[in-house]
Amino acid sequence: MDLNADHLTLRLAETEEDRLGAARLRYEVFVEELGGDGAMVDHVNRFEKDRFDPVYDHLVLIDTLRDRDALDHVVGVYRLMPGDRGHRFYSEDEYDLTLLTDSGRRLLELGRSCVRDGYRNGVALHMLWTGLAEYTRARELDVLFGVASLHGTNVDALAAPLSLLHHRHLAPPELRVRAQESAFQAMDLTAEVQIDRVAAMKAVPALIKSYLKIGGFVGEGAFVDRAFNTTDVCVVIDIDRMPPTVRARYTGPKN
Repeated sequence: MDLNADHLTLRLAETEEDRLGAARLRYEVFVEELGGDGAMVDHVNRFEKDRFDPVYDHLVLIDTLRDRDALDHVVGVYRLMPGDRGHRFYSEDEYDLTLLTDSGRRLLELGRSCVRDGYRNGVALHMLWTGLAEYTRARELDVLFGVASLHGTNVDALAAPLSLLHHRHLAPPELRVRAQESAFQAMDLTAEVQIDRVAAMKAVPALIKSYLKIGGFVGEGAFVDRAFNTTDVCVVIDIDRMPPTVRARYTGPKN
């Protein structure tokens, strides 16, 4: 995997500099911009890390004009793990994934997606999405999933987007993973007829909207992650249910 656009290149992290550059970018976005924190966040060296990083693949978008030695070269990242690795998924801390893990289908967990400020345009995002599709296609995966975040932990303030997601985009029963009972936060906080759908959709983060556009659903219930300063939903994307033009990019011409 090696996609280029001028001085941008996309690849799986190959070196310690790539991995640390991804952790530095995550710190800038998730900690400095969004106010997150965590047990393994390194505030001194400005790295956002957790115990899952060593076993995941890190899809990194590199700006070749930026300083690699200063770990400033990674401008976009996606953290990916195929289910055949046999490792516990990050999402299992928040959601019961039994429906997926017992399905016999080939799974891919997505997470920690972010882009550096100043690169949040069509080119960078297109490259990341193209790389994700290539990764999925090469491994013949069936279902993509992962937690995606709404900023903040005030559920009342997020009632409109959470309710809209529940009423309009709830996964079908066979894909409907559920937030862990110990931390289950209901999402149907407002009756559907009372939702201003335009305003509510504007409040849904762009990444979640992108998942919905390619055929994604959300699981049942949200998870309030106070340490990370987010309210999370679990997105599930069944490649077989994607719109045909999108599905072709994830499965290749033979499908």
